[in-house]
Amino acid sequence: MAAAVLGVAAWQVAFGGLAAHAATAATVFVSPSGDDANSGTSAAQAVRTLGRAQQLVRGLNQNMTGDVRVQLAGGTYRMTAPLQLDAHDSGTGGFNVVWTAASGARPVLNGGVAISGWKQVDAAKNLWSAPVPAGLSTRQLYVNGKRANRASGAAPVTLTWTATGYTASGTAMSKWRNPGDIEFVYQGGLGAWTQIRCSVGRIGSNGTITMGQPCWNNSNQRHIKPEWNRTADLVGPGRLGNPGPEPGGAGIPPTSVENAFELLDTAGEWYLDRPANTVYYIPRSGENLATATVTAPVLQQLVTGNGVQHVVFNGLQFSYATWLTPSSDTGFSEIQAGYTITGSNGFAVQGLCDFAPGGTCPYGAWTKEPANVSFTNARNVQFTNNGFVHLGAAGLDLGNGSQNDLVKGNVFTDISGNGIELGAVDKPLATGADKTTANTIADNHIFAAAVE
Repeated sequence: MAAAVLGVAAWQVAFGGLAAHAATAATVFVSPSGDDANSGTSAAQAVRTLGRAQQLVRGLNQNMTGDVRVQLAGGTYRMTAPLQLDAHDSGTGGFNVVWTAASGARPVLNGGVAISGWKQVDAAKNLWSAPVPAGLSTRQLYVNGKRANRASGAAPVTLTWTATGYTASGTAMSKWRNPGDIEFVYQGGLGAWTQIRCSVGRIGSNGTITMGQPCWNNSNQRHIKPEWNRTADLVGPGRLGNPGPEPGGAGIPPTSVENAFELLDTAGEWYLDRPANTVYYIPRSGENLATATVTAPVLQQLVTGNGVQHVVFNGLQFSYATWLTPSSDTGFSEIQAGYTITGSNGFAVQGLCDFAPGGTCPYGAWTKEPANVSFTNARNVQFTNNGFVHLGAAGLDLGNGSQNDLVKGNVFTDISGNGIELGAVDKPLATGADKTTANTIADNHIFAAAVE
């Protein structure tokens, strides 16, 4: 991960600078030290939040004679809700609304909360804890801008597959705390291109494990069509680790277990005890938790847009957002490329394909991995010279109906899922406004993506 951190720091050097646009008709100034009671008409009168800047833009973009510029001073903008854009936030008259960094500045749109108040609770393990806001849920933790690892390891018992979960050779896991937060990971479980993640439902006193639904059924009851004369259809094997025709015998145990307090044993690992509103962490060599900047992502989306036109994002950093669906009983029952099977009957509804008219085979029913910055039906929207860093879903999604958009000169790194997503698989024969066409994705640097 050292390379990822270096890449983030280098992003402004590599891709910095404002893209050329039309003359500016008005500027809204924003600063982390501003005040939303200000007018926003100068740096000295900067507003503080993106939401207030959005309100001011809506008073300026009705009959534009030049670009409207939203200029963000450097620093961290801690967001408590996503910036949600729609047609009312669009540029008009062929001009753009340009959300951009001030010259030489590095504004960071931050969807996380700072964690402080650390104390050592186990000297032998060098284990520390800190309080977190009540109700906090997250899948990621960052210490000084470096992603920490959720506590993980091998199951301490031998697990034998059953239709509802596993029997165990012992009761060691029966006493583990918060069993419903434990996650079983299956690397390559439904094809070499997949990584399945299902949560535990409950653990009995005899060690028997009942897995969370619907993830379990969606990963073990996928319909196979033997009449196709092949052992796996377009959604891969019918059961975890077993490519044969259904019912096809027993499945496999997890390749690893994740998010269990009892597995905390390595520097750089962390665990969130949600009921106790406490996070635990074993610091890496050289980390001082008294002075470290520790961030827990909270928001699942930073910026969204639907039906937006002529909007530009330039020189911004989008950081510290999570994605919680894999932590739920829905889990992450992957098909490929971040698409998953979801829903209580997903294994039947999404797992069938009879090669009927386009869009009716399972491609059209799969569930797409969301992005922390997400737009649909966007026209002439530009992302230039930005950084998409420390994110828990995909980085940027330009969904169905995206037309004439530009994604150029951005850095995508330290991202749990996909870097960039364009279009979707549910409308292969889309026409008109639903069609995804004439978009340009060029000269972006994507590395350390799909890291979770």
